[in-house]
Amino acid sequence: MSSHGAPIPMTSTACGPLTGVAEVPGDKSISHRSLILGAMAVGETTINGLLEGQDVLDTAKAMRAFGAEVTDHGGGSWSVQGVGVGGFAEPENVIDCGNSGTGVRLIMGAMATSPITATFTGDASLNGRPMARITDPLALFGCQSVGRKGGRLPMTLVGAADPVPVRYEVPVPSAQVKSAVLLAGLNTPGQTVVIEAEATRDHTERMLAGFGAEVTVEQTDAGRVITLTGQPELKPQHIDVPRDPSSAAFPVCAALIVPGSDVLVPGIGLNPTRAGVFTTLREMGADLTYENECEEGGEPVADLRARFSPNLKGIEVPPERAASMIDEYPVLSVVAAFAEGQTVMRGVKELRVKESDRIDAMATGLRGNGIEVEDGPDWWIVTGRGHGEVPGGATCASHLDHRIAMSFMILGMASQKPVQLDDGGPIATSFPIFEPLMQQLGAQVTRNAG
Repeated sequence: MSSHGAPIPMTSTACGPLTGVAEVPGDKSISHRSLILGAMAVGETTINGLLEGQDVLDTAKAMRAFGAEVTDHGGGSWSVQGVGVGGFAEPENVIDCGNSGTGVRLIMGAMATSPITATFTGDASLNGRPMARITDPLALFGCQSVGRKGGRLPMTLVGAADPVPVRYEVPVPSAQVKSAVLLAGLNTPGQTVVIEAEATRDHTERMLAGFGAEVTVEQTDAGRVITLTGQPELKPQHIDVPRDPSSAAFPVCAALIVPGSDVLVPGIGLNPTRAGVFTTLREMGADLTYENECEEGGEPVADLRARFSPNLKGIEVPPERAASMIDEYPVLSVVAAFAEGQTVMRGVKELRVKESDRIDAMATGLRGNGIEVEDGPDWWIVTGRGHGEVPGGATCASHLDHRIAMSFMILGMASQKPVQLDDGGPIATSFPIFEPLMQQLGAQVTRNAG
């Protein structure tokens, strides 16, 4: 079943050229953080362009449960009346984070150093994902947690009454882990230090500074060292959320593989810790250009123009780039299926513990559609068949994973036979307008008759 209702089977059929403007929703990472930091500020934070997907709406509900006043003014305009650092109230009921790993992990960090107790749950996918990577560092602050076997949800956290500052070296590249520790450090006296050997998306550091926290970032031999001085008074902000590069990847990749396509995707956030997929696509020979480059709210932004690229070549994606494009590997593997030669993706074990095992999910679906895929614990290789040579014809499983679902719908737009999906419901968690947006461009994505 989908995360919020009955399954929605879908079909994607080869189409004519995709053309027009694809106005994708706001950035999911920044939307989550806007709500959480707004709730921890003193006063009213206003947000324009908030992603109104289910993941972010669940975070908004959670912030209300912790005592913040969160108001939807319509049209992506929201406001948050914050309660201040350390001001969270104890929720009366269980916090349901739906499908959102980002939401639950960041919220856990934000409440971990307040003397309150909260219980978290989610859908079947989220309840199967590991939380020890978050609860282990939070325990160093003094936060206690009790969950299901293997450190899985449902889980109850008892926040630290007298938190102590932490110096933590992140064991695997994870913006969620880093961010949870930094958010816990907000209500902790002294300095909390996070060290990451590989840089991950840095929205949390940027936004903390924007809200008035004292945070420094230093590049050392050990990696990026982020130091946060605890117990600041965060100042409310006005935030214009840039459009999500992870969502932009879907119309961009579709345009690259559908003959005759020319699609403009405006106002995309191109934070260098997030834009690795676009660099990779250009290395593969994609006709992908940046237009109207500027900066908004401390984040680089540009319009992306993607045109059909019939001569894509397989490449070896540098492993050190993985953190900057971890969510885009599923749709990259679809583009790789239409390239000539092998696309090699290494250093991607994080894909095994996302909303689904994304390597296994994509490998299984691609093989069913006639593509050769090899995979291992932290790598996979897609052998492309070239333009027009992907058979298609299979029914693929989404595994309650929005990015898997959308990736297979992109595959069907250029394969010889239609590609079917068992459940497109999870798409609403991050890209609720995916179907009408792609249809407006000319795609034939339909819901199957019940």
